[in-house]
Amino acid sequence: MTPNPSSCRILIAEDDAELNQQITTMMDDAGYQTGSCLDGEAVLEAVARQPYQLILLDLMLPKLDGISVLRLLRKSSRIPVIVVTAKGAEEERITGLRHGADDYISKPFNQVELLLRVEALLRRAQPMVVEKPEALEIDQLTLKLSDLQARVGAEDLELTAIQFNLLWELAANRGDVLSKAYLSREVLNRPLGAYDRSLDMHLSRVRRKLSRAGWRGERLQTVRGKGYCLK
Repeated sequence: MTPNPSSCRILIAEDDAELNQQITTMMDDAGYQTGSCLDGEAVLEAVARQPYQLILLDLMLPKLDGISVLRLLRKSSRIPVIVVTAKGAEEERITGLRHGADDYISKPFNQVELLLRVEALLRRAQPMVVEKPEALEIDQLTLKLSDLQARVGAEDLELTAIQFNLLWELAANRGDVLSKAYLSREVLNRPLGAYDRSLDMHLSRVRRKLSRAGWRGERLQTVRGKGYCLK
């Protein structure tokens, strides 16, 4: 999904004032919000003041060079960065990528190519939103997410919210082994403790309730050393 330019703020870090203004105008015309810096120290100050979704970073900046800026940024931020290098400066590009740059472009660059690279990187940086289905059905077992309702045939199952969510995750990923660490985060909303047996307890209760309703609870399987799976 292509992000809306108006919701993206881009920082242009270029010490050539004329080129900086040209890039800023280009990004403004494309609908992006922009900020600009003429030296490396100003980049760090700008990022500390407000969030940016992408930085165009010239590597030959005064006060603090682009590689140093990138190295400091990567200690606390994964903001996408396109490094701008001189034509033919292969070693600079490699160094930039090694220190955490996401892409590069060489001067002089084609404006259309720069805009396409910016758009592509912003698109890759967007978190993937996966829509959950409203209901799942597996061999007479029906799960409705909207009201946390579980039913075998015409019989309702009395499941707690945690038990329902555990069953839902396993049903939605049927055939896959889901780790206890993953399920602890998704179902219990906490990291898995070293001696935490909560998931075992909840799974055991879900198995019993399914079996009492005439559905084979043993299809909820424990895979030793790995996690759980619904067959």
